[in-house]
Amino acid sequence: MNTKLHAVTDSVGRPIRLFITAGQVSDYVGARALCSSLPTVKWLIADRGYDADWFREALQEMGIRPCIAGRKSRGKPVRHDKR
Repeated sequence: MNTKLHAVTDSVGRPIRLFITAGQVSDYVGARALCSSLPTVKWLIADRGYDADWFREALQEMGIRPCIAGRKSRGKPVRHDKR
């Protein structure tokens, strides 16, 4: 059995919000749990496990620009800043 820690951090990496799920649970569960409590920011950086159209749209509605690499199985590539 393993676990996965989903974290919202500030720009220096200090944790603001944390959420723990079972290791086999999709990252979407963590994204949904933390989405409503995101701070007011310009950008959100996440790994490709959080690549979902609904999550990108929710971020954009909050005025947050997502920087999330697309899943390898995504049909149409999404643009993101690789730096």
